[in-house]
Amino acid sequence: MYKTDKKIYLILEDGTIFPGKSFGANKEVIGEVVFNTSMTGYQEMLTDPSYAGQILMPTYPMIGNYGINAHDVESNKIQVSGFVIGNLCDYPSHPMSQETIREYLEKNDIPGIYDLDTRAIARKLRDSGVMMGILSASNDISLSLDKISKSPRYGEFDVVSKVTTQNIYEWELPDSDSNKRSFIDLVNRTKKTTKKYNVVLFDYGVKFNILRSLYARNCSITVVPKNVSLDDVLNLNPDGIVLSPGPGNPEFLDGSIEVIRSLAGSKPILGICLGHQLLGRAFGAKTFKLPFGHRGGNQPIRELSTGKVYVTAQNHGYALKSDNLSNDVKVSHININDNTVAGLVSDKLRILSIQYHSEASPGPHDSEYIFDKFIQMLDKS
Repeated sequence: MYKTDKKIYLILEDGTIFPGKSFGANKEVIGEVVFNTSMTGYQEMLTDPSYAGQILMPTYPMIGNYGINAHDVESNKIQVSGFVIGNLCDYPSHPMSQETIREYLEKNDIPGIYDLDTRAIARKLRDSGVMMGILSASNDISLSLDKISKSPRYGEFDVVSKVTTQNIYEWELPDSDSNKRSFIDLVNRTKKTTKKYNVVLFDYGVKFNILRSLYARNCSITVVPKNVSLDDVLNLNPDGIVLSPGPGNPEFLDGSIEVIRSLAGSKPILGICLGHQLLGRAFGAKTFKLPFGHRGGNQPIRELSTGKVYVTAQNHGYALKSDNLSNDVKVSHININDNTVAGLVSDKLRILSIQYHSEASPGPHDSEYIFDKFIQMLDKS
């Protein structure tokens, strides 16, 4: 930490004020304040498109201790609006570290605040629910609350439009990723390898590790924008469809539902997080906002068919109600903490979906088998 760091404030919409010190960009931002309980992976969190429009706070007390590198990113930029942490480490120790987190935020024009009691903030959000907040150099609570009240609330605007691709493109494993993960088979590390499956991925805010995971399982991947037409998808002649995670309220994506519904039964479909919610909405289910969301690498999930429990990585603020779900689609997983729907399955429609991150990054890799199940669906097709 630097002695020259200026005093700034995190002010929540209920008027609670938390003083801290500034790092990163020197600017004021407003967003929904959320917390993540993962013990590592702050770089992956920062670059996860599912955090677009939010002010993120990891609950782990020290951030920055292993620095920043060119590999542990999940998109092409920092996606969060602001970053709230406890202790800031300006002197990282890791052989892959290339810069400090302070430098990383400055370069990406993202403001941060440190030296706060993040446990107290997490308890408040857990007890009261997520809130809008502001990072500001002013401690004028009335002025800050007025600014918050005039800003659109998270969930009242379409965030996916800010993170989805604007063009259809074929994804290729970057040269810098050739040794990214041990599960990427040596045969698949060359871009010249002919792939067995042609997968079309709907980009609602895809993380790079989903693309890597599919690539490692012998898939060529064509990424399409959120508003892609049915004809455009069918013209790509896919063997299967993947609906990616993403930020915000799924109600703003109902335009995608008719395309998803039309593809169900004709093509195997894997939905992840937001993609899972859209599949549910396509078949009658409603979505609702969780009090403080599920964000972290320690979320327990039970698979109903086997009784097995998996520890999963999650990052979402909405969940499905199964009340009006079509008889063709069944709940396959539940979240043990609150019994919310955590997965759907339909053998008839060839649908598989999960309300957690099978690709992890950050978090445990217990659930990578979901990609293998999707490949088995492609094999049967």
